[in-house]
Amino acid sequence: MKSWWAGPPRGWGQDWERGQRSPPRPSSRCPAGTFPDAMASEGHSKEETLSLRRQLIGSSCRLFFPEDPVKMVRAQGQYMYDEKGVEYIDCINNVAHVGHCHPHVVQAAHEQNQVLNTNSRFLHDNIVDYAQRLSRTLPKELCVFYFLNSGSEANDLALRLARQYTGHQDVVVVDHAYHGHLSSLIAISPYKFRSLEGQPEWVHVVPLPDTFRGPYREDHPDPASAYAAEVKRVTDSAQEKGRKIAAFFIESLPSVGGQIIPPVGYFQKAAQHIRRAGGVFVADEIQVGFGRVGKHFWAFQLQGEDFVPDIVTMGKPIGNGHPIACVATTRDIAGAFAGTGVEYFNTFGGSPVSCAVGLAVLDVLEKEQLQAHAAHVGEFFVGLLNQQKAKHPIIGDVRGVGLFIGVDLIKDLTTRMPATEEADYLVSRLKDACILLSTDGPGRNVLKFKPPMCFNKDNAKLVVNKLDTILTEMEKTMRSCETLQHTL
Repeated sequence: MKSWWAGPPRGWGQDWERGQRSPPRPSSRCPAGTFPDAMASEGHSKEETLSLRRQLIGSSCRLFFPEDPVKMVRAQGQYMYDEKGVEYIDCINNVAHVGHCHPHVVQAAHEQNQVLNTNSRFLHDNIVDYAQRLSRTLPKELCVFYFLNSGSEANDLALRLARQYTGHQDVVVVDHAYHGHLSSLIAISPYKFRSLEGQPEWVHVVPLPDTFRGPYREDHPDPASAYAAEVKRVTDSAQEKGRKIAAFFIESLPSVGGQIIPPVGYFQKAAQHIRRAGGVFVADEIQVGFGRVGKHFWAFQLQGEDFVPDIVTMGKPIGNGHPIACVATTRDIAGAFAGTGVEYFNTFGGSPVSCAVGLAVLDVLEKEQLQAHAAHVGEFFVGLLNQQKAKHPIIGDVRGVGLFIGVDLIKDLTTRMPATEEADYLVSRLKDACILLSTDGPGRNVLKFKPPMCFNKDNAKLVVNKLDTILTEMEKTMRSCETLQHTL
């Protein structure tokens, strides 16, 4: 089945359908063209909006492309439109999971809003229907659900569940991890705490299971066991000091760490060490769940059918832009949490509207077969990117599964030094070509592709063609690229 949004019509909304607008002229700057008129006459000018933002919004709330930010006024499918009607291909937005403003999701929210929106202390069908639908996608052991508003809330609750169930305090995390913006989660996020108050005594960091630039690489005979042995080493060391492990938190595919694909078997082996130490395994699916990886609905399932986490956290794509999150866990862990006698209540979590939206997202994933689409398009996209890797030595690695893809840019083939400045320049040039992309990884040198799931083969071709053009130009002008060329 084809995705609902294959691209914009040659016009603007219903006016185009009624024949009241003529087709726009192609954009000379952006390959996908523009919508006419857009919304430039409504609201503030871009300059006024930027000025007001600088006055009123905290400066730590940063913009994409701060030197020349984009003012977006509309989006549809995998496309976004600025105040002048210029169309951009969105390769960033894994939150708009089934496509920006999907009509089925929008309609579900609107219809439920017209009838009832209240908290979950009243009986309502939506919350139980939604929990039941989610349960069908998960291993049978994960059968109790809590609904919240954000991924940060979900991971904070997961931490509480783990501590209550185990009676322990300490947490093991992988290096460069990010699990949320709450104080409890900054404390278990090396990506954040290294720039703030440092590593708490109760947090223990193991190497990121990165087989491209980590300590155990693609030439290691068993990187899964080697990285898992680091988990054992850290837990043993902590226990020798009298510390007690409550949980191991890991993104099923580390995103901020640089679009990492952990070696198969790592989760099983790491979980053995954590559970022997008295802790539980928390799979953070907030970035990568809901079919993005193509082969499976959940990214932790890439590790094998035999692996079952103790807790799974969900967010971002779960509501297609509506603030929903979820924690799924076992009956034993949920029972220990309830055993405190303290109620868990979330004012907006699990509301009828939120659950209607969540159900609608699942509907679209199924009806439009977006999981299979992600597998098919992702494989095609990675193939094109690997062709570029063979052509441009600045591309050190292409890794990914489904529509979760990273392109690791390097300065040196031997040391694999991150090409940070080059990556930043490339992202800026792509933005000028109306392709929205960003970087991640410790060196901010990994191009991260996490587009809406309706991203298609034509989009992939256009992005890679433009990437090829820009890299070819860079090789003629940038000394780092020139040096790499001479090493071939």
